[in-house]
Amino acid sequence: MPPEPRVLPGADMVGFVQELTAFVGLDEAELALVRHTAPVVLRHERALTDALYEHFLKFPATARFFLKEDGTPDTQRLERRKHSLGRWLRETAEAAMTHEFVYFLLAVSISHSHRQHGPGGTVPPQFMVAAMSLAQTALARIFQQELESLQQALDASIVWNKVLLVHLNVLLLGYLLPPPQTA
Repeated sequence: MPPEPRVLPGADMVGFVQELTAFVGLDEAELALVRHTAPVVLRHERALTDALYEHFLKFPATARFFLKEDGTPDTQRLERRKHSLGRWLRETAEAAMTHEFVYFLLAVSISHSHRQHGPGGTVPPQFMVAAMSLAQTALARIFQQELESLQQALDASIVWNKVLLVHLNVLLLGYLLPPPQTA
């Protein structure tokens, strides 16, 4: 009988990410392509973050996380979230799956999946998945517009998709962790 697959990696988060990276075929040459295309992505950081949160505000199910009690957008909260998303983009562009970055992703996930305070409460996992899809689509469009050929755009989109899906796996782990015990 084959061994059970690991769902929760325990203390070896970096090993878990390395396993996922190998599974999706993300090698050093592809990680170099992420770093090579990073300046293209980072030139659009503000536009990407603005567009994502504008999209969230269009739908009541996601807007509720960014509204004040009176129903108007909480601009301070939105700016903090945009800043966090920009940090994630900048660190993703470095293509380094360090211990610190992997735990940063897990902390982001736990803050989305376990915190009951703040507007809207916890973020359902389908919105984490959908947000990643929106990011992948936006990046593919940027690569199509900015890179010299469609082949380069395709190659960049493929490798960034692999990285983002590895990230998504880590982000979804936070949803599998039990909530903290209350006294």
